[in-house]
Amino acid sequence: MMPFSDEDLKPAVANIINNKVSPMLAQDGGAIELLDVINAKVFIQLQGACVGCGSSSSTLKFVVEKELKAAIHPDLVIVNVPHGMENNLDEFND
Repeated sequence: MMPFSDEDLKPAVANIINNKVSPMLAQDGGAIELLDVINAKVFIQLQGACVGCGSSSSTLKFVVEKELKAAIHPDLVIVNVPHGMENNLDEFND
C-alpha cells in the first residue's frame, strides 16, 4: 500500500520528471509531460522524438520508471498515455 496521497505524490513526481527525466530525454529530442497522479498511478505522456521511437518502451522502463521508483517509492505504477487519450485517464485506471 502506498503511504502517500496523490496530492503528496504529484509535486514529488513533477520534480523528478522536470529536473532529472526531462533533461535526459531532451538530449535526444524527446520530451515528457506529467498528466496526473491518480491512486498512486503516474500518468505520463512521452513526446517529441520519443513518439514512435522503437526505444520508447525502454526509456519508459529504464529511465522514467527507474528514476521515479528509486526517488519516491518502489510501488509506483507508471502509465504512458497514448496521444489522443489524455482526457480518458479513467480507461487506464482499473
